[in-house]
Amino acid sequence: MKHRRISRKRATVAGSAVVALVVAGFTFQTANASDAVPEFTVKTLSADAAGELAATLDRDLGADAAGSYYDSATKALVVNVTGEAAAEQVRQAGGKARVVENSLAELTSARQTLTDKATIPGTSWAVDPVSNKVVVTADSTVDGAAWKKLSTVVEGLGGKAELNRTEGEFKPLIAGGDAIWGSGSRCSLGFNVVKDGEPYFLTAGHCTESVSSWSDTQGGSEIGSNAGSSFPGDDYGLVKYTSNIAHPSEVNLYNGSTQAITQAGDATVGQSVTRSGSTTQVHGGQVTALNATVNYGNGDIVNGLIQTTVCAEPGDSGGALFAGSTALGLTSGGSGNCSSGGTTFFQPVPEALAAYGAQIG
Repeated sequence: MKHRRISRKRATVAGSAVVALVVAGFTFQTANASDAVPEFTVKTLSADAAGELAATLDRDLGADAAGSYYDSATKALVVNVTGEAAAEQVRQAGGKARVVENSLAELTSARQTLTDKATIPGTSWAVDPVSNKVVVTADSTVDGAAWKKLSTVVEGLGGKAELNRTEGEFKPLIAGGDAIWGSGSRCSLGFNVVKDGEPYFLTAGHCTESVSSWSDTQGGSEIGSNAGSSFPGDDYGLVKYTSNIAHPSEVNLYNGSTQAITQAGDATVGQSVTRSGSTTQVHGGQVTALNATVNYGNGDIVNGLIQTTVCAEPGDSGGALFAGSTALGLTSGGSGNCSSGGTTFFQPVPEALAAYGAQIG
């Protein structure tokens, strides 16, 4: 991509499906029902439709809900519940019900214990609906006393949490190089948006925290200046275009074509997603958790992130995470690289749009 159309983002092929947990069209029956007359059928859903059903059931089930995820192999929504009455409600709505041990309130309490007792640089945690636990991850910098402390806290949570290790280091993915430039640093443009009828773009907040003016080439003339920034806590920034260059609402697919972006939406666990960034261009993977907390170090803690298996590298910060024509997230940070993989976290786009009163368009 040449720099004069920096508004085109990079994309990738969607990731692989999660392990199949149900068979499409599987029929649930009550003990007294005729074998020939099914009462409940698992609906075949798109990821977007599954997300909408999950939001509805989460509201309707209240305290009986314990998380959900999309099984992309069978295109079904799997909903965790704490009792059989709630399970029947899920089945009636067309979802696959799982009666699990840990309630969402118990998992939320476990997260709070980690926040209070184990906020250690190089760690992250999020509720994993597949395992029905809070999955805690430590990067390669967590060792010695810090590892012992973290292990003790996780062990104290019993069956509500598990501890994993990842290679690399959790860090915001900013670097010197290409794409959108400012003060010797570079990031990636996320999505073009409109605010009060004027053109802007979204990128990562840890980028706009240290840079106020942006160009599309190293040392080039300004194309935009900061209009808002939030980091840590959140990780989003808003830049107002100050030059007359093209800014279509689309993503560069790096194959001579583009993907139009028409709306913003919420990610769903199990959903296949695509990331675009200025360093590694297009890559895909899956959403593994929502509302993740990441302790990047230097006291920089970010909450409410989308956790994925999509790879990313320094300079990809701020780049677009999307599914089809739906904008989902802005690249925040992670571990690993696109040779060996790793975990990458994304700031949800709907939250950023709401904060600035902007919209895709």
